[in-house]
Amino acid sequence: MKLEQITVRHIKMPMKAPFSTSFGTINEKEFLLIEAKDQSGTVGWGEAVAFVAPWYTEETLKTTWHMLEDFLIPILLHKEIGHPDEVSTLFSSIRRNCMAKASIEGAIWDIYAQQTKQSLAQALGGDKERIEVGVSVGIQSSTEALIDLLKGHVNKGYKRVKVKIKPGHDVEVIRAIRAEMPDLPLMVDANSAYTLDDMNVLQQLDAFNLLMIEQPLAVDDIVDHAKLQRKLKTPICLDESITSYEDARKAIELGSCGVINIKIGRVGGLTEARRIHDLCEENNIPVWCGGMLEAGIGRAHNIALTSLTNFVLPGDTAGSSHYWYEDIITPEVIVEDGYIHVPQTVGIGYTPNMKVIDKLTISKKVYQE
Repeated sequence: MKLEQITVRHIKMPMKAPFSTSFGTINEKEFLLIEAKDQSGTVGWGEAVAFVAPWYTEETLKTTWHMLEDFLIPILLHKEIGHPDEVSTLFSSIRRNCMAKASIEGAIWDIYAQQTKQSLAQALGGDKERIEVGVSVGIQSSTEALIDLLKGHVNKGYKRVKVKIKPGHDVEVIRAIRAEMPDLPLMVDANSAYTLDDMNVLQQLDAFNLLMIEQPLAVDDIVDHAKLQRKLKTPICLDESITSYEDARKAIELGSCGVINIKIGRVGGLTEARRIHDLCEENNIPVWCGGMLEAGIGRAHNIALTSLTNFVLPGDTAGSSHYWYEDIITPEVIVEDGYIHVPQTVGIGYTPNMKVIDKLTISKKVYQE
């Protein structure tokens, strides 16, 4: 394929409810939507997941657009690409900027799947017909409100619930949840809010039969995570610490975690995500697919990735209606009894809803020379 035209749109979507973590609250999601067209007229779609502020990684919506416009799109336009795996090589001279790379690489994977008459899941090597779905719950105004929300999600059939924690909002909250819901498949996510000085607090979480503790320490603390994991019974899941295959390899060798969360944008694309999946499978490290409050295009890519065999834990790919009044795809992503059916049609399996996309677009730019 040769990309002849790439359109970048700045989208702003209001959320149904605020989403709060240890580093802030989101009331609406702004992101970039990538539309790529090759010389045959085949159109592929990708979604950039960077937030407007650099509190998850160093990337932001504006830096993503800068990288696309000034570096990544010029590398790809009119370049013959035989397979999406080649994109990683083409981008090898550009350091990090994983979310920017993933956004355009995802559109190329979509084109490739369509042209080879496969679903995106099949193109990646996935074989599941449906995937288990969990849900991520932000910090609530009270423990009572949190528990009521969790019960609602359980009644909807979600297979696992993830609760955000931070210092001062951790042990007692989880104790209260367990008192009400002793058998709930439950994990916690700290978003790097703790240090080794909080060892005693984190050890107390061992009493609650958690599936995992996600990213308790700083992003660059793979060594300290290994020290912490040796002191915990509960598996540590690494998220922000894993930005590449090499990060995953080192974390596994050090014993820094028992689980890895794979996010397409965080690791630089579907090709790298699949490599990390395969490495973890070889080392008996289970993986699951994390979420970045994606709209429909990004959600579709997550579903396809989760169809790979070692995604044995429910991911954060909740249905469209969990976050959005209306999504940018048709049909919207639907959860039935805690499962999402993996599309079997060619490409991502969902059709971009141009009426909604145009309504939510703040600005756009077309690149073709």
